[in-house]
Amino acid sequence: MPDAGIAHLFSVENRFQARLDVEAALALAEAEVGLIPEPAGEAIAQAAQIEKLDLVRVAAETVSASHPLMPLIEEFARVVGREHGGWVHWGATTQNITQTADVLVLRDAHRAVKDLLAKVLRGMSKQAEASAAVPMAGRTHSQHAVPITFGFKVAVWIDELTAHTDRLERLEDRLFRVLMGGAVGTFASFGPAGREVERRVANHLGLGTMPVPSRAINDGIVELVLVLGQVAGTAGKIGKDIYSMMQPEFGEAFEPIPDGTVGSSTMPHKRNPQLALDLLSMSAQLRALAAPALESMQHDHEANGGMTDLLEETVKRATVLGGDILTRLDVILDGLELDEQRMRGNLALSEGLIGSESLMMELGERIGRQKAHEVVYEVAQESAVGDERFLDLLVRNTTVSAYFDRDEIRRLIDPSAYLGESITIAHEMAQHARAVADRLEFSARTAQPVPLFVRETATKDDDVDDADPVTAGRVASDARTADELLLLGL
Repeated sequence: MPDAGIAHLFSVENRFQARLDVEAALALAEAEVGLIPEPAGEAIAQAAQIEKLDLVRVAAETVSASHPLMPLIEEFARVVGREHGGWVHWGATTQNITQTADVLVLRDAHRAVKDLLAKVLRGMSKQAEASAAVPMAGRTHSQHAVPITFGFKVAVWIDELTAHTDRLERLEDRLFRVLMGGAVGTFASFGPAGREVERRVANHLGLGTMPVPSRAINDGIVELVLVLGQVAGTAGKIGKDIYSMMQPEFGEAFEPIPDGTVGSSTMPHKRNPQLALDLLSMSAQLRALAAPALESMQHDHEANGGMTDLLEETVKRATVLGGDILTRLDVILDGLELDEQRMRGNLALSEGLIGSESLMMELGERIGRQKAHEVVYEVAQESAVGDERFLDLLVRNTTVSAYFDRDEIRRLIDPSAYLGESITIAHEMAQHARAVADRLEFSARTAQPVPLFVRETATKDDDVDDADPVTAGRVASDARTADELLLLGL
């Protein structure tokens, strides 16, 4: 399965680097307004490279300190050096750094999700166009309703997914914001320069600002989880449709099965809907994250670390799952196989009963809608529980035969003649899907990269004060140390 490109964004090293980026932006902003010496700001920004830090030391001290940030800050200050290290993290509280850093990670994850959405929408567009006029049974409550086309079914998927795409774009201003107000959001530790520091930090990071930088406000991140939950809801519905259509009793559509894929360890004939099952499982997992995301809004007073930790883990899981879901959906759409003959065969299973509405509407113009419904209903139920065909019973019905002959009745209950606007809607939504995909891809191409900081390249020979025998810049490779970091939620 292709990599969605999201899980690695939440690696320990990447999240730590994001935290260093925020610390660098803070130091530069404070130097620019005179809160800390200008050389200190430059030194801190130059040193803010994960390769320069000893992550083994950070891991060990994190375990003993039981704090999500201070060991990293202390190690960072050591790398900056005695002269300027004391200005690291000046005036900030832990959540200012960790939440803003996570927003940087989420920005990259958000871009990856939109890239995947563009691919999925292109796949849906192709499927809708190709099958716009392929008739099949429409089903409500799992029973035959009225005829549709497969392209119309895909149009439903497109309508939902493009709406979710719009939601993901609209939440950006509420999500991509720095949290830089100090301990409770009043800027007390920054003094009169607080708002200016916030603005400059935001500019350095390419983010917006919060009207009230309270640590208890997290609705933008919660909104992302909820919208991803809606994406998962649509994907789960698609998975359920494909799962049922792959049943031998339906045999209408099939997800791609790569050569060599084993469906069962004992039954060689099995062609299991593995990707559709993945969609169902992952969709359920992601939708279930809506509850903890909403729960994380229940801060008491000005902040509750438990709620912050809850949302941090929840949004990580939601974005990774969202990417995995869209990746599988893209593979399904790219290789989806349709059996048009089987679709037509299933349409004919009821021997015309699926066309009862068409006949009723025509008859209703002669005798009134309610009376027509009663007449056709009685004939339909007799056919459903008996052995005679719907057509034959209709021909013998005195009310129906008074207005239509056998050929007219046959025409009226022909499923392929009662598709409504299915074909037009399929083509319209295929075009809409392409337009949204074009917009997403154009936005990605024209987006200006955020130039964080110009730094000197980190080398293993960089001097740091108080260097110990463990070379500064060594990245943790010890499996036990990595596990400790992950257990601490870092």
